[in-house]
Amino acid sequence: MESYFYWDSMSPNGGETLYKSKDLSKIQEAITKRFKDYAGFVKEFSDRAGGHFGSGWVWLSVNKDGNLVLTDGHDAFNPIGDGVIPILVIDVWEHAYYVDQRNDRGAYIKNFIGLINWSKVCTRYCAALKKVQDANKKK
Repeated sequence: MESYFYWDSMSPNGGETLYKSKDLSKIQEAITKRFKDYAGFVKEFSDRAGGHFGSGWVWLSVNKDGNLVLTDGHDAFNPIGDGVIPILVIDVWEHAYYVDQRNDRGAYIKNFIGLINWSKVCTRYCAALKKVQDANKKK
């Protein structure tokens, strides 16, 4: 799952320019609510990925209240077991960046953020939000 999400989360036309597209208002609103703005997201996501000790993953997910959360974990961790729905992941295993950036995880994170396919993330966010809303209606 992690690998699919990882590769499917990137686009050569991704990053901040794609994020500012008008058709992505749902994820923009959620990012603004949780992180104040795009820059706040970039900082918190980068800090979490850069500060993760060792190998693993950092996930942007939707929790049971419909809010965005960041989680990280080692090895084959994914946040589904914690009751959240993932919408974006960055691989912070050294093999993901060593060939191109050597041991410069910060450069890798910056490059990854510039490739985020916000259209895909928005689609995942809307689907996750609907799933959360449907589950909450049943309660």
